[in-house]
Amino acid sequence: MTTTLTKEAAPGPVEEPVLRKPPTRKRLVPYWLLLPGILWLVVFFALPLVYQASTSVQTGSLEEGFQVTWHFQTYVDAFTEYWPQLLRSLLYAGTATALCLLLGYPLAYLIAFKAGRWRNLLLVLVIAPFFTSFLIRTLAWKTILADDSLVVDALNALHVLDVTGWLGWTEGERVLATPMAVVCGLTYNFLPFMILPLYTSLERIDGRLHEAAQDLYASPATTFRKVTFPLSMPGVVSGTLLTFIPASGDYVNAELLGSTDTKMIGNVIQSQFLRVLDYPTAAALSFILMAIVLLMVTVYIRKAGTEDLV
Repeated sequence: MTTTLTKEAAPGPVEEPVLRKPPTRKRLVPYWLLLPGILWLVVFFALPLVYQASTSVQTGSLEEGFQVTWHFQTYVDAFTEYWPQLLRSLLYAGTATALCLLLGYPLAYLIAFKAGRWRNLLLVLVIAPFFTSFLIRTLAWKTILADDSLVVDALNALHVLDVTGWLGWTEGERVLATPMAVVCGLTYNFLPFMILPLYTSLERIDGRLHEAAQDLYASPATTFRKVTFPLSMPGVVSGTLLTFIPASGDYVNAELLGSTDTKMIGNVIQSQFLRVLDYPTAAALSFILMAIVLLMVTVYIRKAGTEDLV
């Protein structure tokens, strides 16, 4: 009987896969896809910004024409003359943002964790105000806050207007044409911008984290303080920015619900552009507001401890 022994072939060297670069045309595809968005930003954001920057350092008049003379004194004069309106705008916007957070967080929490099958309906109701014009929504508040309205009567009965009058936000039994009316309009119009980011952030939280906190005998308040709120900070930051930034430059609510004593910086800029026709001052005020808001936003994001926006 013959036994044949076969020798196994020695394994050869393993060839490493060669990483080939994709063709140049494929590598350029992402850049081509970004090109429309970049062009949009350049044409409708960067170029107008550069134009307004050049306008802010011009001198002259509409009849004689404006010339770039690098007159930076316009910034100093604009800030010196209109700093009360600027401060008032930041105060109103900050108050409205705080109210939106206090009102929006519980509602966003309810939609994210407790709404169940009603979640989609509640989300539709949140964005329902967007189905009508911003102007119409603001004009509706003139009826809501009229002197003989049920809302004002209820506030008087609860002595709320006594407190707001002491704070200087209302005048006697009148709400319309006061700071409180402007803040109410701002809060209502920008509340959805607070709720939606909060809901998105809360909805991402893994429910097992809440179960783990309960297993560790954490109370509901402790669970919210240690788990829910820290994990929802991206939504808080996003919502407050989306509310504060447009509210600080708003002029519609102050124009329709306020008076001459409640004018915001947006009203001043609008007046300088369309009525006074002092374009350099209007442009300088716009850049002053933008610089202040950017500074506040930068400090706020760093203090909040997150740069992760929803």
